[in-house]
Amino acid sequence: MGKFSYMSNDAVGLASMVKKKEIKPQELVDAALKRLYEVNPKLNAVIHVMEEKARQQAEQQLSGPLAGVPMLLKNISQAIAGEPLTSGAKLFQHHLAQSDSHFTAKLRDAGAIFLGFTNVPEFGLMAITEPELHGSTRNPWNVDYTPGGSSGGSAAAVAAGIVPVAGASDGGGSIRIPSAYCGCFGLKPTRGRTPVGPGVGRQWQGASIDFVISRTVRDSAAMLDVLQTVQQAAAYQTPLYEGKFLDVVQAPSTRKFRIAYTTESPVGTPVHEEAKQAVHKMVNWLAAEGHYVEEKHGPVDGHAVMHSYFTMNNGEIAAMIASIEKQIGRSITAEDVEVITWVLNVAGHNVSAKDFVLSLEQWDVAAAQMAAFHETYDFYVTPTNAFPPAKVGELIPNEEQRKHLLTISELSTAEQTEMINQMFEASLKRTPFTQLANLTGQPAMTVPTHVTKDGLPLGVQFVAPKGREDLLLTIAAHIEQADIWEGMKKNPMMKSSGELV
Repeated sequence: MGKFSYMSNDAVGLASMVKKKEIKPQELVDAALKRLYEVNPKLNAVIHVMEEKARQQAEQQLSGPLAGVPMLLKNISQAIAGEPLTSGAKLFQHHLAQSDSHFTAKLRDAGAIFLGFTNVPEFGLMAITEPELHGSTRNPWNVDYTPGGSSGGSAAAVAAGIVPVAGASDGGGSIRIPSAYCGCFGLKPTRGRTPVGPGVGRQWQGASIDFVISRTVRDSAAMLDVLQTVQQAAAYQTPLYEGKFLDVVQAPSTRKFRIAYTTESPVGTPVHEEAKQAVHKMVNWLAAEGHYVEEKHGPVDGHAVMHSYFTMNNGEIAAMIASIEKQIGRSITAEDVEVITWVLNVAGHNVSAKDFVLSLEQWDVAAAQMAAFHETYDFYVTPTNAFPPAKVGELIPNEEQRKHLLTISELSTAEQTEMINQMFEASLKRTPFTQLANLTGQPAMTVPTHVTKDGLPLGVQFVAPKGREDLLLTIAAHIEQADIWEGMKKNPMMKSSGELV
């Protein structure tokens, strides 16, 4: 083997080199681990390393479209039998997975080699990655800042060059938020496209879906070809895309799209000028490329959608805590979990069956409104995040706030709702755009478009009709070839170590 730059190749490229016998899987594992041990002490992106198993896997006869490609998995739902699956939670700090998830089994069958697991906030609840159990993950572009969440560990690992692609999941923006904050490409597929299984069921009533974060569009396309499935036991199913997503991004397209865009927050909160600038930069480029572009606010009541999203969160966390109590045979107290988990758990006990059903009905209303909207427009374009990344620790409750939050049991239902709104106010202000696609089940992506004057990335979000990831990948592949695609060009951590191995 001649010398090659591990970090300058994506997963598709590495798999091609393995197939042509230009490089061995063992050499890719060596390169990935070298990079991991070099940068992870600064980032805390990876919280469990499976070095011995990765090396053993690399020695096997690997086949499939990802043969030999090093990958990381998100340490929630993406299980490997016998390995820790903590969900970032103190309650699960000693928990070992009993079986592989269908998600990881499909990746293994495709030849991917698992290096370990990335950091997540407790139960994936936050748009930052700062669990008490594993500590804070930091942004490779500037370690004083968050990479976002809840797939922050995966985004940081990809942006730092540890792996070209990493497992992620998205229940309210958890792929798109950190991808945008780390200069990565983040696609959230259509509801039911990539069920994780077994036994996971509805995943936040269908709001959450598992996929990956990547640096290149073709890697996400290739991963979608591997991971799309119709799983009979799954609560939600989407018909398989009959072609190959990888073919979509590799075939030039001259199609002209109709695109609606807005820079206004759906809940009336401020939007940073640089987030607006990112959208304007994108839509001006799209218009120059011949696409029809129109400024138009979406048809959905953002406040109603957000209220229904919080109602679901409350009910889901209360149900999860009750299930854990049954498993461990004792009551869970405020000391067992982080304060935000506890607040949602307490509030969830006051969510009536009627209110829960009404909240889900709001999702159906929004889905119908967006379906009608997409009869006119191929894409709905917004900022991915309304503000640049927060500093590490900025969005964690301080001791005074924590004490106040722990009084939630003493409050009325209305007062509890107000407390939760206030608790998430700072976080929601930064990330009000991504939740809609989770509730409607639509596919959405973030494209790296802008770098702020402080040197931090921001992305632009595209939302498409259900089942039309091919449209997203088509326009993303076109954008990727243009100067407007920022990606890793200005990432100081990627520039710092491009040595050949």
